[in-house]
Amino acid sequence: MDFSLSEEQTAIFDMARDFGQERIAPFARQWEKDGTIPKELWLEVGALGFGGLYVSESSGGSGLSRLDATLVFEALSMACPSVAAFLSIHNMCARMIDAFGSDDLKARVLPGVVSMETVLSYCLTEPGSGSDAAGLKTRAERTNEGYSLNGTKAFISGGSYSDAYVCMVRTGEDGPRGISTLYVEDGTPGLSFGALEEKMGWRAQPTAQVQFDDCKVPAENLVGREGDGFKYAMIGLDGGRLNIAACSLGAAQTALNATLTYMGERKAFGKSIDGFQGLQFRLADMEIELQAARTFLRQAAWKLDQGAPDATKYCAMAKKFVTEAGSKAVNQCLQLHGGYGYLADYGIEKLVRDLRVHEILEGTNEIMRVIVARHLLAAR
Repeated sequence: MDFSLSEEQTAIFDMARDFGQERIAPFARQWEKDGTIPKELWLEVGALGFGGLYVSESSGGSGLSRLDATLVFEALSMACPSVAAFLSIHNMCARMIDAFGSDDLKARVLPGVVSMETVLSYCLTEPGSGSDAAGLKTRAERTNEGYSLNGTKAFISGGSYSDAYVCMVRTGEDGPRGISTLYVEDGTPGLSFGALEEKMGWRAQPTAQVQFDDCKVPAENLVGREGDGFKYAMIGLDGGRLNIAACSLGAAQTALNATLTYMGERKAFGKSIDGFQGLQFRLADMEIELQAARTFLRQAAWKLDQGAPDATKYCAMAKKFVTEAGSKAVNQCLQLHGGYGYLADYGIEKLVRDLRVHEILEGTNEIMRVIVARHLLAAR
C-alpha cells in the first residue's frame, strides 16, 4: 500500500499552494472586511484549470480525480478556507452539469464555467428544509416554454454574486423522487435576492437568500431528467464533503505551522514556551490528529474515485472526522497563542470562525452519523 503522492500530485499541490500564498493570503483579511471576493481572482483560478477540476477533459475540464481535487482544496485553504470553499461549491455545480446535463447545455455553459467567467452557486437548502433536504418546497411548474419557479433558497454562498445557480426544485410529488435540477442564469426575470447575511465566518463569501417569483426558466436548462435532481444533489455532495474536509485540513495545518513559529518566539518564565513539555504534548496531539485526518480523507477520496460501494459512507465519515479535527486544532492553536490568538493580526481567530461552519454545511455532522449508521445497519 503506497501512501505517497505521485510526482504529478505533488506538482498540483505545490501549484495550488503557491498560488494561494501569492494571490489569496495577502488579501484574505481585506476581502473578509469587504464581504466579497474580487471576480478577477476567479479568472486567474480558471486559467490554472481549477474551474473544472473534475469536469471531463472532453468537456474542457481538467479531468482530475477526487483525490487530486482534495489536494487543491487543502493547499488553497492554507491561504483562506473561505475562498477555497467557494471554489469547491463552483466545482460541485460544474461536475453536476458535466455528468448529467444535455449535450446542448454542456456546450452552451461549460466553457464559461471552466474558465470561471461564469461563477456558479449550489441551491438546495431552504428556510424550512436544511437537513431534511428532500422536503424542499420550491416548485417548478411546467409551461409551454419551460418552467415557472416559485420559492426561496437559504444560506446560498454567492447569492446575488454568482452568474448562475444550480437549483434543486420540486417538479413532482413530495419526497426525493419529485425533485429536479434547473440551471438558472443571473438576470432571469423573477430571480431576486435577499439582503446579504451577517455571518460568524466565511465573511468573504457573499451569502443571501435566492428567491423565485414566477421565475421563467427555459426547458433546455433542465439538468438531466425530471425527478432525478435529488439523486444528482446527493452524488454531488459526496465530493463536496471531501472538499470541505480538505479545506478544514489545510486551514488547520496553517494554524499549526503559525503556532510552532509563535511558540519558538514567545518567552515565559525565562524560556520559549515550546520548551514546556505540557505544551509540547498539545503540539504532538494536533500533529497526530491532523495526520490521521489526512490519511482518512485520502482513503475516502480514493474510494470515491474507485466507485467503491461504500464510498458514500467513507465520505460521510471523513467529513465528520476531518472537520471536527480541524476545528479542534485551530481552537487549540488560538489557546496556545494566548491573548494574541484572539487578535485579528495573528490570523488564528479567523480560522476558528471560518472552520466552525464546516461542521454544519454539506450535511451537518449529525447527518453524517445518520448516514454511517444506516450503512452499518443495512450491512448487518
